[in-house]
Amino acid sequence: MATKDPILENVGMTHLGSPKVLLQKRGGPMLQEFRDFAMHGNMIDMAVGIIIGAAFGRVVSSFVSDILMPPIGLLRGHSDFSTKFINLSGHAYATLAEAKAAGAATINYGAFFNAAFDFLIVAFAVFMLVRQVNRLKREEKPPAVTTKDCPFCLSAIALKATRCPHCTSELKAT
Repeated sequence: MATKDPILENVGMTHLGSPKVLLQKRGGPMLQEFRDFAMHGNMIDMAVGIIIGAAFGRVVSSFVSDILMPPIGLLRGHSDFSTKFINLSGHAYATLAEAKAAGAATINYGAFFNAAFDFLIVAFAVFMLVRQVNRLKREEKPPAVTTKDCPFCLSAIALKATRCPHCTSELKAT
């Protein structure tokens, strides 16, 4: 399939066909199905949700590491909780940074606690969000039926009516 695309001609790739074909409405049912899928409203909503979720995760991480953990570390007598570690190498290191620079094996329990608090806060926030959405989505009960149709004239009448006010037909009690 030779094309008249000057860019493809310059690089000697005219045999591949023009990429402009993919952007046009032509292309076959699979390409059309993918285009419909990618542009579907739910896909865009999901992408926006993922982006907002990532930003929310960064805010929560900052909240935990910069606001929540320092007072907890201060109560324990330590100023920075995220640098707490257990050294497994047998050599003494004053800080986590020194141990990492030396390649020592460490258990970084401070970073783990920060991540666990991040998770708990995000999980609680998601729980509260889902709870509110479920509260809003609860279907209201339909209003109680107070009328019925007259079997003779099909006008709406009260449930307890014994005579239709429109056609004066006598009704059986139900």
